[in-house]
Amino acid sequence: MTRSHYTLAAAGGSLALLLGAFAFQHLGGLAPCKMCIWQRYPHVIAIAIGALALFVPAPALLALGALAALATAGVGGYHVGVEQGWWEGPSTCTSGPVGSLDADALFDQIMTAPLVRCDDIAWEFAGLSMAGWNMVISLVLALLWVQALRR
Repeated sequence: MTRSHYTLAAAGGSLALLLGAFAFQHLGGLAPCKMCIWQRYPHVIAIAIGALALFVPAPALLALGALAALATAGVGGYHVGVEQGWWEGPSTCTSGPVGSLDADALFDQIMTAPLVRCDDIAWEFAGLSMAGWNMVISLVLALLWVQALRR
């Protein structure tokens, strides 16, 4: 395969993941949480880099594409950890402890809770959530960017 083929495959993979996320949101009715949205930004950057790299053969662009793919994989991995309870996520999209709250504080916590929580798994396949699949596939896309860089 040529550099252009790897670049198209990597940027096309980001496009496919982004379109899949929009399909889950708009066709499947699964509203994204804050961290789900964060995972989309590097894909947009990777798509733009891929389009530019087809016309401007600069190795630095390919390295940036790999970094974009690694960035979304990193956010996806962090999100998986939040979903699994391995660590706490941002307080603006995860549930807080209830233990020592009085009734008024608990009511305030419930009323300010986001509609879509980052620590809930809305969909999973083969034991991986959407964030997990994003992480795995984005790591493969990063390898495609590296292959493009090596050509």
